[in-house]
Amino acid sequence: MISILDILSVLGDVTYKGNDQIKIIKLVQIDELKNGNELAWCSETNIEKLLTLNYGTVICSVNTFDSYFKPEMNYILCEDPRRAFKTVLELFFIDEKIKYSISSSCKISSSAQISKNVYIGENCIIEDKVVIGDECFISHNTIIHKGTVIGNNVKIGSNNTIGGVGFGYVKEKDDSYSFIHHVGNVEIQDNVEIGNNNCIDRAVLGSTLICKNVKIDNLVHIAHGVTVGENSLLIANSMIGGSAKIGKNCWIAPSVSILNKNVIGDNVTIGMGAVVIRDVPDGDVVVGNPAKSIRNFSK
Repeated sequence: MISILDILSVLGDVTYKGNDQIKIIKLVQIDELKNGNELAWCSETNIEKLLTLNYGTVICSVNTFDSYFKPEMNYILCEDPRRAFKTVLELFFIDEKIKYSISSSCKISSSAQISKNVYIGENCIIEDKVVIGDECFISHNTIIHKGTVIGNNVKIGSNNTIGGVGFGYVKEKDDSYSFIHHVGNVEIQDNVEIGNNNCIDRAVLGSTLICKNVKIDNLVHIAHGVTVGENSLLIANSMIGGSAKIGKNCWIAPSVSILNKNVIGDNVTIGMGAVVIRDVPDGDVVVGNPAKSIRNFSK
């Protein structure tokens, strides 16, 4: 059990309405809040659900609270309920801490450079001249191919292939296709997080570059020579074509396809399922097939 006072002490600038003697035993979704000792959070889009509640404690927005107050409920009022809930979850309800180790089932080249405090799960393969920084986590069955450079505090899920060859061919005079060898690498900078079942191909020349603080969901394909700018998010089933460049602070929604060599500016949002066949300027919101601008926040 966690006292509500302990929770309030870590949330900083919040307002509390309710019984300050209660203790929280469980975090639940707002639809499942049925006990006085449970805690949920409520987004702005779900705010009307507060009317259906009769028990427990809710973290909700200070801006929309007054119309939904019930005296039998407890409310933590703040500017960003989701972030506050995340703080409570991580500080009080997550017991797992990474135990740094390298599984005996891994195959690791003698020329790989692996820093301290690294976790590498079962059946991973780390090839020649791979560099892995401090505080990294690599889950089971992931392959890190030759020459890949991974920064500090990088998290990589299961079943990923990083640094494999991309899809590049030349059509010969007899109409057959011959493969173009890829002699570049992949560079993953600090604080990147990569989900499960992704492919990130090495460049033909130079580097495929995943910049600092990028977050990549499951089932994403990043082709050879791509650059993904700092703090951008790529969501499930996205396909980024070869040599495309994505700027900083971009949101690439599920099932987006970006044509090879396209340049996506900074602060761009690309809607679900969009097919991007031309460059996108800074601040644009594009949707559809082919993708078209519906708004621009930089103008």
